[in-house]
Amino acid sequence: MAELTYTRVGDYYIPDLILDEGPEQDVFYGKYGDLRRDYLREHRPKLWMVLVNSGKLADHLKGVERMAEQRMDTLLPQFMKAAGVTEELKARDQITWLGLMNNCKARVEENIFSELIYC
Repeated sequence: MAELTYTRVGDYYIPDLILDEGPEQDVFYGKYGDLRRDYLREHRPKLWMVLVNSGKLADHLKGVERMAEQRMDTLLPQFMKAAGVTEELKARDQITWLGLMNNCKARVEENIFSELIYC
């Protein structure tokens, strides 16, 4: 175990702590995990620092990604059914099917963003 050293600044002793943030930038947590990471860094710096300093950031971001994917898998079929998006419609009118699919996906992502990412 490494010994903690201190630097004297005026009347105070400040611990010499170095955070290794280099590799953290290269890790890809998925679309929603990366969006959450960027949001925390920009808009919730205190929570960001707590997660980084406690070593729980990676678990938090993986959890957000997992929950977002589960929510997408659960809600998208429900929204598709409510909007009448079927394979029959896809065969008959692809442009309408595509528009409805994009609409359903956007509505589900809006839900994910408001409840998991930007909170």
